[in-house]
Amino acid sequence: MKIAQIAPLAESVPPKLYGGTERIVSYLTEELVRQGHDVTLFASGDSITEATLVACSDVALRLNSAVHDHLPHQIVLLEEIRRRAHEFDVLHFHIDLLHFPLIRDFADRTVTTLHGRLDLPDLKPFYKAFPDVPLVSISNDQRRPMPPVNWSGTVHHGLPADLLSFTAKPKGDYLAFLGRISPEKRPDRAIQIAAKAGMSLKIAAKIDDTDKAYWETVIEPMIKSHPSVEFIGEINEHQKADFLGNAGALLFPIDWPEPFGLVMIEAMACGTPVIAFAHGSVPEVIDNGISGIVVDSVTEAAENVEWALRMDRHRVRATFERRFSAKRMARDYLDIYRDLPGVRTKAAPLRRANGQDLDLQVVA
Repeated sequence: MKIAQIAPLAESVPPKLYGGTERIVSYLTEELVRQGHDVTLFASGDSITEATLVACSDVALRLNSAVHDHLPHQIVLLEEIRRRAHEFDVLHFHIDLLHFPLIRDFADRTVTTLHGRLDLPDLKPFYKAFPDVPLVSISNDQRRPMPPVNWSGTVHHGLPADLLSFTAKPKGDYLAFLGRISPEKRPDRAIQIAAKAGMSLKIAAKIDDTDKAYWETVIEPMIKSHPSVEFIGEINEHQKADFLGNAGALLFPIDWPEPFGLVMIEAMACGTPVIAFAHGSVPEVIDNGISGIVVDSVTEAAENVEWALRMDRHRVRATFERRFSAKRMARDYLDIYRDLPGVRTKAAPLRRANGQDLDLQVVA
């Protein structure tokens, strides 16, 4: 198939540091290429891919100090899509909602993966206005706040099998917290859990400008008062395997409707069990008692740390391989692409008009 992947421009694909959506776009794009599909990636110019790259900005917008307003650059991306939409069997959007009015004439050859939270009140009137645009959720729980829309499926995220190495015997005697310092991620709970369990805690996290006050008034003082807690800061992809793999368990004590939680399957890929609060996607992602433990309180989490440390890390890794590989993710998306009503009715004539063959079969 000839597939367009349309990524956000704020970060490169893959991102240099934090950036879950761009990371997933990268894993999906590279796996589709590996399976023999003709993929074009619309992204920032500093992206790295085996697909055909269409640079819609010179570098990731967040890294360009000359960029003060992202919207004009996003409009440039949309214009490039409008101009070239006829070239593709399927156009897969990962940019939330800005493109919806643009794709009215070819929406039945598109799919939009919604990567963020959907319980915000401003979103309901928007999605009511576009009930026919094909959408994909990244967990079933993510769908709950939405009005009736055109769901094409749920596709859980996946990682390349060789991205993060398995660690059978962790070297570090610590619990891990990885993500963002923000109220909804609840690093304060992670500190409390580690203290109650008598364990060291290492925090590898990004601090956004919007969360600096929370860091300065809540989390930084807690870290200073707990000598067994170490703040490492933001880490890159190459550091994750060591950080997660050598942890006894990952703490995921969230307090919001997490749409997916990529860090959970990153830990599982390393063989590291996850202790997670039962919000959002957590019960879908964690096989309770096998790849982690789902809890409802700080006390319950602390009481289950010892159990987590005794878990079979080979079973944790096996669960990751069975449920959360990039290969499985790509297969799920290909099934959705082929079921789009416009793929067979419109894509074939378009491709023939361009002198191309249309191959909608599975590529091994």
